[in-house]
Amino acid sequence: MTHFLWVEDFNASEDKRPDNIISSTVKSVFGSVLDEKELREQLKKEDEYDAQDFLARKGIFLKLNLLEALQFIRNPDELVKIDFVVLDVDMPLCRDGQKDGKNYLPSLIEQYGSADDLRKIAGYQIYTELVIELGFPKSHILFCSNHATYFDELKKKFTDAKLKPPLSSNPDKPFLKKEDADDINQWLHRAICDYFVLRRGIIEGCRYAKSLSKESFYFDNFMPKKNGMQYEEIISYFEILENFLPLRQPENKLAIYKLFVRTLSHEWEAAKNIKPDKEKSDAVLAWIMRNTRHWITHNSSLFSDADEQLIAFLFMVNLRVMFSYADYSIQNYESILLKLFDNESLSKEELEEKCIPVSEAYLALRNIIRDENQNQQCKNLNIEEAFYFNEMANNVQLSSSALRNDKNLFTKLLYQMFWLTTCNPFVDRKNNNSLEIKFWNFNYSAKPYMLEIARSIYHRSFPKA
Repeated sequence: MTHFLWVEDFNASEDKRPDNIISSTVKSVFGSVLDEKELREQLKKEDEYDAQDFLARKGIFLKLNLLEALQFIRNPDELVKIDFVVLDVDMPLCRDGQKDGKNYLPSLIEQYGSADDLRKIAGYQIYTELVIELGFPKSHILFCSNHATYFDELKKKFTDAKLKPPLSSNPDKPFLKKEDADDINQWLHRAICDYFVLRRGIIEGCRYAKSLSKESFYFDNFMPKKNGMQYEEIISYFEILENFLPLRQPENKLAIYKLFVRTLSHEWEAAKNIKPDKEKSDAVLAWIMRNTRHWITHNSSLFSDADEQLIAFLFMVNLRVMFSYADYSIQNYESILLKLFDNESLSKEELEEKCIPVSEAYLALRNIIRDENQNQQCKNLNIEEAFYFNEMANNVQLSSSALRNDKNLFTKLLYQMFWLTTCNPFVDRKNNNSLEIKFWNFNYSAKPYMLEIARSIYHRSFPKA
């Protein structure tokens, strides 16, 4: 999910708070993106620190006072974790015993005149630092408070500073109340759109890759010995990918996606030794990246309409084949990226009941090639036949046939390669000495991440199945 910073004090300044103030506030703001049953169970003790732990697991970083918020946004390693911000207006400056190691608060109290004056509009201070000093998009910040009595003072602060008021989903309300459920949900819906989910998944994936040891780097196994990558090159590669998609969604995002695919696949140019490996059975998925590199280099228009789902698929495959580590469970970045497929995924039970049509996909591509060759008058336009699926797909692209420009076909072929590199074809000699092409069975359930990808991309791989 998109990640949020939420600065909220749960009416800490009031002597008498409702018994359910924490769970009800979380529900009123983020209820539309959280599971209600899980929310009730996790917050049944009505403890704000339980709420912090629970929300952090959901990508919502809750800060309970001004000092906590300042320590977060002034730390670049923390700020990079978030995409959007929800701000209360008034809030405690700090909690008892909390250390202000860098003396953030004294200078602000002096600037605002008193601790009480700062407390009443502390959200304004966070907003201006984010927007003016840190360049955070103001459309990514929402004021949402129970204390509407401070809205007039907040508006005056913006007017006096000659700053345009903040933006919300409602043009008539720059500051929302907790009960403005429709407006809050509309803003959240924009915040969790596919672009921002993809961006967050890529960032988290790159940060995860940079945390892995040199020993887990498998990519050199695909390379001629003299062309291996240095560890410093690996780190640089992932730093480039991590910072590739801007925080503001660009109007030309499809062009950005195409450039991202080119950068993502760049290192696969020299990968010449892709073959099955008993120690790493998913190594054959490297053909997806090798073909992606070849295709975008020689016919980049194939990726001019690439959507978030295709980018996420290629990114997940890339990380899994570049590294070899024992943990095949779903990683956090994969959980984020797989959310992009939620509306079309099969359940685990549905996938288990499916007879995966790898033979049909294989024969369909072979027949497309043969039909195309029969229809051509000039031998120069013929497509060379091959035995393996990834080679057949690549030969279409190497040809001069008009099929090489079919974006939908090649997008489907990339998804199908997930199945047809792991379920490789082989020739079986029958009792009557006739030959039959069969396919190896592959146990996707043995590797949880492969099972999740499989059920997520099934309909994109076999749209008529």
